[in-house]
Amino acid sequence: MAPKITVSPDSPFTVDNIPFGVIKTTEDPTARCATAIGDFAIDLVKYAQAGRLDALQGNESFVEIFAQNNLNTFAGLPRSLRIEARQQIQRDILQELLDDSCLIPLSQVTNLLPMKVEGYSDFYCSLEHCRNCSPMSANTIPKNWFYAPSVYNARASSVVVSPQPIRRPSGVFYRIGPEKVPTYGPSEMLDYELEMGYFVSKPVPYGRTMKIEDVKEHIFGFVLLNDWSSRDLQLFEMTPLGPFHGKGFGTSISPWIVTLDALEPFSCAPNTTQDPVPFEHLRWSDTETGALDIKLKIDLIREDKKYGMATSNLRYLYWTPYQQLAHHASAMCGLKTGDLCGTGTISGAVCLLSMSSYCFAFKNHPPPMHKCADLSSIMQKTDRAGKKLELGCLYEATEAGTKSLTLSDGKPLQYLNDGDEIILEAWCGDGDGKGKRLGFGSCRGKILPAA
Repeated sequence: MAPKITVSPDSPFTVDNIPFGVIKTTEDPTARCATAIGDFAIDLVKYAQAGRLDALQGNESFVEIFAQNNLNTFAGLPRSLRIEARQQIQRDILQELLDDSCLIPLSQVTNLLPMKVEGYSDFYCSLEHCRNCSPMSANTIPKNWFYAPSVYNARASSVVVSPQPIRRPSGVFYRIGPEKVPTYGPSEMLDYELEMGYFVSKPVPYGRTMKIEDVKEHIFGFVLLNDWSSRDLQLFEMTPLGPFHGKGFGTSISPWIVTLDALEPFSCAPNTTQDPVPFEHLRWSDTETGALDIKLKIDLIREDKKYGMATSNLRYLYWTPYQQLAHHASAMCGLKTGDLCGTGTISGAVCLLSMSSYCFAFKNHPPPMHKCADLSSIMQKTDRAGKKLELGCLYEATEAGTKSLTLSDGKPLQYLNDGDEIILEAWCGDGDGKGKRLGFGSCRGKILPAA
């Protein structure tokens, strides 16, 4: 039997979590499914071989399901069965019933892409982000943005798992100068985007729709997502059809999928009241559970020094993930198990001057987010002059590249250099020991020079 597993206070992988991923090790390079607790991965093939899930099995063999090199088959099981499997793992951890052979130190694990990504759609659903990016769209927010979630079809082939590096793309852009001269070469305005992603579990057949009240049956879980963006390529492509190479060269996701049932205790009301009232297919019946309270953070590592870039929260989205997926399915395009949806860049309105009486340092024990949400609504109205702390990309922070940021050591920053690394993190709960707490691990990516 395994010794009692202790979880350090700063570990994202608590017993409240039990995320799912795909791993390999030097000792066993076979890709297989796993979960994480504390500083260990649990090899779910060996766990199932020990008979711990036999009572749940019908026609399914969990040994065969977890022996696959992706989680698609597991994600496609009925939600109730996936919840039972996760709860059984939790019980066995708490009761110290895991066999030693199932445990692998996370330091010895290589994480692989957790799902076979069948399709990828990226949304544009943060009101603050939309306002801050309006120079890219003629300084206006289009009327249609307030009536349905904005979304485009993105590249599934370039979704990679953290910490795989990202190579600077080349493409056509307008050289900065008095005249707009089209130029081909390496992007000069490389940016990150703070997003979350979620994977489809139960498919929606082509030709059918999905009711929003059933949406939880169709979401497997969430990951951190960095939708890397080349702003000069994107600006060149925006007219007439929108982004292509500017957004399609790389999307990084965190390796561990945090299930929706793990996140449900952190349900909350969205930060913004929607006006006009959404169409019927987008109406969530219980406002108090329409969003998820997930605290987000961005760090930059440049020349071996770490800089805090921004914080945010998933609840800030104008259009919630539930509304996004319901809208996606509404035109009967069909959804497949393994489809990935990006929430769009998640920005907020908190400003530096308004924070003088309230510490917003994002550490291992973040502050109660309801306090931050209350402040957010006040700051948006009273302190536009302050430095914004919740900008999800450099395009916003530099006002479309017209200004430079000043880092904590006084160095300037506009866009990303080769060798820069971006780290996204996310947490739920207050870390005060009185309630549930979990994290997502990190989503990292380092910029390599253009080929």
